[in-house]
Amino acid sequence: MNPLLDRDQGQIARFAADVRQGLGSRPRHLPSSFFYDDLGLALFEAICRLPWYRITRAETALVARHGAEILRAGPGAARIVELGSGSGEKLATLLRASRDPLVGLDVHLVDASSAALAASRRTLMEFPDLRVVPHERTYEAGLLEAYREPCRGRTLVLCLGSNIGNFDPPARAAFLNAARQSMSADDALLLGVDLEKAERDLLLAYDDPLGVTAAFNRNLLVRVNRELGGDFRVDRFAHRALWRAAEARVEMHLVSLDEQAVCVPAAGIDLVFSPGETIWTESSYKFTPDSVVAELETARFTAVRQWIDEEAGVALTLAAAGSR
Repeated sequence: MNPLLDRDQGQIARFAADVRQGLGSRPRHLPSSFFYDDLGLALFEAICRLPWYRITRAETALVARHGAEILRAGPGAARIVELGSGSGEKLATLLRASRDPLVGLDVHLVDASSAALAASRRTLMEFPDLRVVPHERTYEAGLLEAYREPCRGRTLVLCLGSNIGNFDPPARAAFLNAARQSMSADDALLLGVDLEKAERDLLLAYDDPLGVTAAFNRNLLVRVNRELGGDFRVDRFAHRALWRAAEARVEMHLVSLDEQAVCVPAAGIDLVFSPGETIWTESSYKFTPDSVVAELETARFTAVRQWIDEEAGVALTLAAAGSR
């Protein structure tokens, strides 16, 4: 038996099941967690360098500026759990701010993307004293898995990049409550979010003039074709970004340019798209500083500090778990 082969087959089966469920629903949708194959991760890293997408640069700068204070707020931390590891650069930035030796620190990386986990581990090779444990899981499952290991001190949980904005409000509340239930009284959560801003700025961030975000969005269809045997004509789907002010979210869609039939054999589906019919690929909710604190307090966290980049519209909030 080959464990790696079994794992890959399990991933393909989950991908097929999610594609079957999502494309068979109305409105049609695909989970944004599947954006991040090797090509998708490279495209996202390119997006983060675009002048119109400021979240990553602004948040990394906040972590660099306030990293020592963040770490001091949770003295004696023996474990860091990062939910949505990405390239690992923000975590590396935080670790560079540490004034204490990193010997004995366990780092748990949680991400549904094997490509992101591999990238994070490469970045963290800068710190040879770390013990790095990857978890190719959802945030909830990975956090539970990390907490099953005994820990000699406090835990700092990182949820950065406004990743929490990909949850709709009920799912976000459920996630924060589940995270709070997993954590011990002395633990802390560092939450990074993108704030509400002018519609023009938001749409430029999600529909850039160079078309990098459009390529990132369409790559989801490329992945369906490659891994599930689909026959999507990628050039017959346009990228569309929308700002829904009432819901405080940016949506990304793929729009069929004409009537077309699509078959995805591994998912067991045959579809016909009408002209203008869309596949909803991502929701990115935006926040206000007060709304972040309110949602944390509803989940029984206590907001300790908040750092805001007013120009870029990005906030970091440190919250203590406290007693249940």
